[in-house]
Amino acid sequence: MSRIAFLGTGNMGAGMAACLIKAGHDLTVYNRTTEKTGALTKQGATAADTPKEAAVGADAVIAMLSDDEASKAVWLGEDGALAAETAENAFAVECSTLSHDWVLELSATAGQKGFRYIDCPVTGIPVNAEAGELTLLVGADSGDLEAARPLLDPFSSEIIHFGPVGAGTAYKLMVNLMGAVQIAGAAEGMLIAEKAGLDPGQVADALAKGAAASPQVIRNTRRMAAADHGQNITFPGRLRLKDTLYGLRLADKLGQRTPFGDAARDAFQKLLDEGLEELNESKVIDVLRS
Repeated sequence: MSRIAFLGTGNMGAGMAACLIKAGHDLTVYNRTTEKTGALTKQGATAADTPKEAAVGADAVIAMLSDDEASKAVWLGEDGALAAETAENAFAVECSTLSHDWVLELSATAGQKGFRYIDCPVTGIPVNAEAGELTLLVGADSGDLEAARPLLDPFSSEIIHFGPVGAGTAYKLMVNLMGAVQIAGAAEGMLIAEKAGLDPGQVADALAKGAAASPQVIRNTRRMAAADHGQNITFPGRLRLKDTLYGLRLADKLGQRTPFGDAARDAFQKLLDEGLEELNESKVIDVLRS
C-alpha cells in the first residue's frame, strides 16, 4: 500500500480520506482547521502541522479544497507540499474545483518539481465521498492515470478520462456552470408555481418524474419546497458562485458568450450580497422573490 498525504479534510475530503484509510493506505492528513482531522486520526491517520510535513516521503499528495487561494496555500511556499522531499515520481492529485488557469500553472510547477500531476475534480456530494462512490473527471497523461488508479479507486465508482491535464477541470467548470443555470431556473419555476397556487411539494415531486429532472433540479427543488436551506448543507451558495465565476472565466477565455451563465451568476451574487453565502445553494429561491 502507498504512503499518501491528504490535504483538506472538510465535508468532501474527510470522506475521501476515510476511504483511503479503509483501503489500507498509510495516510497523513493536513487541514487548516486542525479539529477537522480528529475523526481521521481516530481511524489511523497521522495529523501534520503543515502541508510540507504531511507530504514528506509520500507516494502521492491528494488535495480537496475550496478554491484557488486554498489550493495555492497548501501547494506553494516554504511550508507547501511541493517543497517536501517526497518519494520519486510522486503524484500530485488535485481533486478541488479550481480555475482552469490555476490548474495549468500548478501542473507546470509540480512537473518542474518532479511530480506526476493528475487533474482530478470530482462530482458527487459528501455521502458519495464517504461511500467511495464519487465520479472522477480526469485530465492526465494516460500512463500516469493508469499508475494512479490504485490511489483513486478507493473513493470513486467511475473515472472518466477527458484528455490531458486541464481537460478534467474544463469539463467540471462547464458542468457546474450548467448546474448554476439549472438551480436558478428551478428557483424561478418554483416561484411561478407558488404564485399560481400550486403545492410546492407536489411540484417538486412532479419535476422529479419529468423531462426537466436532473440531480441538481431534484435535490434543490425538494429543499426549496421544504424551505430547508440551513441544515445538512450539501453545497453552500458561496461555493456555487465561486464555481460559476470560474466557469465564466473559462468561457470568456474561449470566446464563448454566456447570457444564461451571467444571469445565474447575478442570482448567486445576490445571495452573497444579502449575507446568506453559508446557507445551501437552494436558498437562492428567496433572493429571487418579487
